[in-house]
Amino acid sequence: MKVTVSRKAHFNAAHRLYRKDWSFDKNDDVFGKCNNPNFHGHNYELIASVRGEIDKETGYVIDMKVLKDIIKSEVEDAFDHKNLNLEVPEFAKLNPTAENIAVIIYNKMKSKLDSNLELEITLYETPRNFVTYSG
Repeated sequence: MKVTVSRKAHFNAAHRLYRKDWSFDKNDDVFGKCNNPNFHGHNYELIASVRGEIDKETGYVIDMKVLKDIIKSEVEDAFDHKNLNLEVPEFAKLNPTAENIAVIIYNKMKSKLDSNLELEITLYETPRNFVTYSG
């Protein structure tokens, strides 16, 4: 029997959506206000869901303290109050869209989980705009 457990977290970060190989006008046409050369910020909300079998000894799918610590080290410490374009190595050559941020978070967290556990990341960029990624 598989069960899904989830933990919410949040981080605040700035970014700019643009491609260096495009003109400013093309970036502006595609990314609009998100192409602001001075960046802009979001209060991101994260839901990390882990799915797996319930351990017969502990009754856990994953110890929530372990999940909390993975989120802190891999997401909050890495992204909170950062300029994603300038301060987060994963975005040096990758446009920090909500889609790409969710995939990066997934990859960082998945590498810290037991291989038998499934992971799904839901990332809210705004209360109405969110993406979900599960590998």
